[in-house]
Amino acid sequence: MKQLSLAAVGFERKRKHTRKRQFLQEMDRVVPWQELVALIEPYAPKPGPKGGRPPYAVETLLRIHFLQQWFNLSDPAVEEALYDTPMFCEFAGLDIGADSLPDESTILRFRHLLEQHELGPRILAIVNAKLADKGLMLQAGTVVDATLIAAPSSTKNRTGQRDPKMHPTRKGNPWHFGMKVHVGVDAETGLVHSVVTTPANVSDVTQAHALLHGQESDVFADAGYRGVDKRAEVQAQHPAVNWHVAMMPSKRKALDKGTLLGAVLDALQQTKARIRAKGEHAFGVLKCVFGYRRVKYRGLAKNTANLMVLFALCNLFMVRKRLLQG
Repeated sequence: MKQLSLAAVGFERKRKHTRKRQFLQEMDRVVPWQELVALIEPYAPKPGPKGGRPPYAVETLLRIHFLQQWFNLSDPAVEEALYDTPMFCEFAGLDIGADSLPDESTILRFRHLLEQHELGPRILAIVNAKLADKGLMLQAGTVVDATLIAAPSSTKNRTGQRDPKMHPTRKGNPWHFGMKVHVGVDAETGLVHSVVTTPANVSDVTQAHALLHGQESDVFADAGYRGVDKRAEVQAQHPAVNWHVAMMPSKRKALDKGTLLGAVLDALQQTKARIRAKGEHAFGVLKCVFGYRRVKYRGLAKNTANLMVLFALCNLFMVRKRLLQG
């Protein structure tokens, strides 16, 4: 067997500053660790009166949980990654040569703790409060939007059934099976402030009232929300909001842009579209950067708790450069 070099045991002559390392260093600096640990600490297990192995530090498990979200890892996969990727151990504050590493059951129990005590929405609230203090959540306008997240449609499982909380829906010609994620997004910065999940067949417009924080004066939405201002729940809860809903594509296509009125209406639709584009930014980070394109668990509750944490991390990712400069 070939003898290990000093590089293999931590004495490398040089280390390449990879994009993954830079990403972890940046996120380490912008995540409000102290506030999040203080939130979770009262619910965390404490050392028993008879001794035994002490529980892992809350911050260590929280860092591992965030690694799962950033790199789309399952509980067994993140346990193996801690052994295979020294950078992950370093980020979690663990020394593989001296410390025992958490196994997948420990990682699972920590996730269940967050779900049981509904800490996901509170994590999102803490992150957004920090961003508001930095002047990054202006709250004057909101963009509402929704996206589909796929779920396994196969019945080849222990119960022989699909997830009863998920549902098929048609988008264009293709059919999709899964859930729908509805978000309310700051119209200026694109940061998510409200999240609602439903089966995929639930209409976007039915959830619009739940996506507003109550302080906005203007709300922007695509054509799927037409008629939203006439809905009873919207008139009861948000009567003073000005709704800016996109024109149906067929009507916009029929505009005579050669006339002054047609040109003005088309320009107005372009302006609305540029504002609505902010609502897509968080979905882009969620799916393309963090790799979250399929649900991880059965049921809406577990996936909703997971998405709350994911959107908190999406918000930090989108403004990390501005936070580091400030």
